[in-house]
Amino acid sequence: MNQSKFSLADVLTLLSVLVFSFVSFLGANFLNINEEKVWGMSYTTGCIMMAVFVFGLLFATAYGARLFKRATQNFKTNFIFEILFILLFVLFAIFFTTKSSPFVHYFTVNGQKSEINSKLQTSISQAEELFSNYENYADNRKKLYENKLRSVVKAKGINPKEYSEYGFKNNGVSVEIQINKKMFTVNADLFPTNYSDTVSNKGIKEVATKWLKDSKEITNSWKPIGVVGVVKNVEKNSTEWLNTLVALSKVREQGEQANDFVYSLAFNDVKSNLSTPKSPTPASIIFAVVAYVFMMFSWFVTYRSSKSKCRFKHLLGLLFPKKNKEANNKYNIKY
Repeated sequence: MNQSKFSLADVLTLLSVLVFSFVSFLGANFLNINEEKVWGMSYTTGCIMMAVFVFGLLFATAYGARLFKRATQNFKTNFIFEILFILLFVLFAIFFTTKSSPFVHYFTVNGQKSEINSKLQTSISQAEELFSNYENYADNRKKLYENKLRSVVKAKGINPKEYSEYGFKNNGVSVEIQINKKMFTVNADLFPTNYSDTVSNKGIKEVATKWLKDSKEITNSWKPIGVVGVVKNVEKNSTEWLNTLVALSKVREQGEQANDFVYSLAFNDVKSNLSTPKSPTPASIIFAVVAYVFMMFSWFVTYRSSKSKCRFKHLLGLLFPKKNKEANNKYNIKY
């Protein structure tokens, strides 16, 4: 019976291996989250190569077994290679369903997504509050500074030295104008042009707010690739934003006495949830078994040539011809 070179069954094999490899890629992303490099390559490239490796081994053995089964000559040799490829496929299938397998690890992490999401939401929320806390700090500092300026002006006759230390001058410019200029300066120092830009949305606050909003959406909807990015960057980004705001708060106006901005960031350990392998879950085993069956489907439905006398029931006779002469004669196997 003639068979197409690449049938629908082969497509099913290809697709099932692709799905299995993609899940392995997602698992590799989780498993290697603490690493800067994977297999000596960049993080993303290394994880992709791990998935390609999984794809290559499973597809080569599954499809290879199918090709050897449909051989039209050299039946004994092709049958032996067919058995060899099936055995290799089984070995790889077992290996890729073990505790340390990226495929299995994806389901391990997926089973903890509620806990991971809760931890990430806490980290994101405290980062979101960072800017409102800084703005409260800045507003309070401006009020204190303005009150101090006015008290210094009132005490000019009693303490002229302090009046001078705060930069007030008797140059014909009214005291109110001088206070307004000082308040304009302190506001500009605490809220520089790069702090907030609602027009271009490229200010520090707008960029951070968008990133945090997107991160919250990613974790809520559980997008595996995006979750890795959030976990890797939420602490780093939040710390950088905090350091930027602290640096802004270190500026002091003439005569001003103030404390630097202080905000506590405490991050839950999420990376351990993503990087610690655990025993295979029932879901991972079931998914793997189903995937393996689909991978071998093209082999199952492939017809063996009617000319071939090779069958699994006399496999030992083929592998060990001298010790199985009776079996060879029974099935009319000639060498």
